[in-house]
Order: sequence, then structure tokens, then C-alpha cells
Amino acid sequence: MTAETEGSSEPVILATAGYDHAIKFWQAHSGICHRTVQHPDSQVNAMQITPDRQLLAAAGYQHIRMYDINSSNPSAVVNYDGVSKNVTAVGFHEDGKWMFTGGEDCSARIWDLRSHNLQCQRVFQVNAPVNCVCLHPNQGELIVGDQSGAIHMWDLKTDHNEQLIPEPDTSILSISIDREASYMAAVNNQGNCYVWSLTGGTKDDPTMLHPRTKIPKAHKRAALKCLFSPDSCFLATTSADTTVNIWQTADFSLKKTLKETNQRWVWDCAFSEDSQYLITASSDNMARLWNLDQGEVVREYSGHQKAVVALAFRDAHAV
Repeated sequence: MTAETEGSSEPVILATAGYDHAIKFWQAHSGICHRTVQHPDSQVNAMQITPDRQLLAAAGYQHIRMYDINSSNPSAVVNYDGVSKNVTAVGFHEDGKWMFTGGEDCSARIWDLRSHNLQCQRVFQVNAPVNCVCLHPNQGELIVGDQSGAIHMWDLKTDHNEQLIPEPDTSILSISIDREASYMAAVNNQGNCYVWSLTGGTKDDPTMLHPRTKIPKAHKRAALKCLFSPDSCFLATTSADTTVNIWQTADFSLKKTLKETNQRWVWDCAFSEDSQYLITASSDNMARLWNLDQGEVVREYSGHQKAVVALAFRDAHAV
């Protein structure tokens, strides 16, 4: 994490949120909280930073709120409403054209950010509450994970969708595709992790999934988040068993287990751009910065009054 970048006035952007109805912005290097904004309507379930580093999207109950990262404005500058239940996932097209969300109303949605109409433009309906949504690096396919154990591949160009169920009677809690679109990983509430190799996904060819490996009992309890590193060398999985496991993508063997005495459930994580550090959010009201080589905590971000379940991070020189 270096100290200069363009766009945002903050070279490194780190925000955390959860059940205490507050979003905190941190100096990632020092661990100092330099701004707190209130999110009074509900807990925050998920967060993401816009590609231009100007806005932070916070997904809560029945809404998405957008906050200006570079001002001291304590209020949301844009409000997206019209979702009937919790919004559980949020992310952006790489050019900032649109936002995608997933929710407990059994839908994934596309919101046009260039439109003054704050209603969603497209809805993809499934048969169970949506826990997670992942955008393929080709920007043309959304992968949706739901509480029935189904993974849906929604082709945005053709509106065609495919479905697979890696393990019946489980809940898919997180999905990640690496930047090179070589692998897709999914984790569930049984602590199992599934990995596929990807082919296609270019021009008119839809993405094809080929089973690569299953990591049975990647965690002793529910796996809450999976995320590939920017260099595609590692896969991080976080869990209700209070640990984070780092897997090497060369053979999906375990590289490190990140564990801290008081940590409790680990809900979210983000890699540094050089893939050497990981930031985690956990139920003990803390976020932590880990050195992955040593497997040790380098910095703690302390200040929340309740569980931290979501974080948003943008490193200097991040793409």
C-alpha cells in the first residue's frame, strides 16, 4: 500500500460498517478513524467503492445509500430504494455505468447510475433469497448465489441464465472470480469451498464452468466470504469458526490460517493491491490488517460499538 494516487484525495480508502449504524473511514496505515457517518435506518450488510473512488455504496434494509468519500457531508448524497427486504450484495461495472445488487427479495438488480431515475432498470428473479452477487471480469455476466444452494449465471447481453447446485440443501454465502477469469470459487454454510476453472466468457461465448476442486470442510463452521487475491495466487475464505484461511491457487493447498484470540466470526475481507496484506471485518467490533507472509496482525481498527460485517477497500494505484 503506497502513498499516492489520483482521483480520491485519500490515497488508500478503507471504510467499515456493521450493526452499530455507523460507517467509519480509516487511515489504513495508522489505524486512525478520520470520519464517521451515520447510517441510521438499518445495519449495513455490504459496501463497495465506485470505480472513480468518489462514492461509497452501503447496502442495508430496503435501500442502498451512496456517501461522498471526499467531503465531510454526513448524509447520503443518493438513495436507492424500492427493494422489499435486506440488500445483501452491491458492486459496480468497471466503468461506473451501473450498479448491481442482490437481496433477500430473491432478486439481483441492475441500476443505471447515469440515469436521474433512481429505479432499478433490470431484475433477475430467483426462487430463494440472494446472499451474494459477483460480476465476471468481462463485465457481461452476473453470478448469483442463493439460500437454496443454487448458483445462477446471468448473461446480461442475452438475458439467458444457467444454474448449478454444487451441494443441495446448503446456502451459497459468497462467490468470487479472479481477475484473470481463470477460477471461480463459492463457499457455503457447511464450510465447504468449491472451485471451478473457467473457459469462454469472451465476445459471444458464454462462460463455461469446469469443476477444479472441492475443499471439504475448508472451515469447521459456515464459510462467510471467499475472495481471490489481485495476483490470482491466493484464495481467502473467512468463517464463523473465527478464522481466515489462505489457499494457494496453484494446487489449492492451505498456505496460512489467520487467527486472533478475540476475533469471533469473520464476515468480510479485502486484499491489498500487491496481494501481500488482507483486511478483515469481524464480530468482535474490529477490523484488522494482516501480513499474509507472517500470518500476523499488523494493525487493528477499533471504534465500532457492535459487530463489523462489511468493509470497502481501495488501495493506491488499484485498477
